[in-house]
Amino acid sequence: MNKMDAAWISLLLTRELISFSREIELFDDENKIWQTLPGISNSTGNLVLHVCGNLQHFVGATLGGTGYLRNREYEFSTRGLSREHLLNELETTRATVDAVLASLPPSALSEDFLNAPSGLRMPAGLFLLHLSAHLAHHLGQVGYLRRILTGSNQSSGALGVSGLVPTS
Repeated sequence: MNKMDAAWISLLLTRELISFSREIELFDDENKIWQTLPGISNSTGNLVLHVCGNLQHFVGATLGGTGYLRNREYEFSTRGLSREHLLNELETTRATVDAVLASLPPSALSEDFLNAPSGLRMPAGLFLLHLSAHLAHHLGQVGYLRRILTGSNQSSGALGVSGLVPTS
């Protein structure tokens, strides 16, 4: 992989994080962000905390040396944070992802990703693509949960191809 590939991965992760923010903004009632339904374990708020913790840990701390300490239990047990707090978490995570991936040397994506779950060994570029798929999976969950809880079929525009065109 080359330096452009890191920019492309950053673009994917950024697009999904921005889409998460739009999903949060589309909730008509802030309290619904923390609701679940029968058979659904995680609220939208918990999924936001989870994807932010995941990216801050694997991209920020592992690749970027930010010192972020993940608290996975917090991600799934916390309730009632404000919409503004969640939007700030998403923006902070987006900024971390952008900064870390922009600073990676081209060779870093071909090197083993240190700290992969279960001690697995794989190139960092492949693990970053996995993180993008993980993020998109949870984004889809949030989109359906919001639509069911609010009764609105309004799209957040998530995963639109136009979001892949760099603005700079």
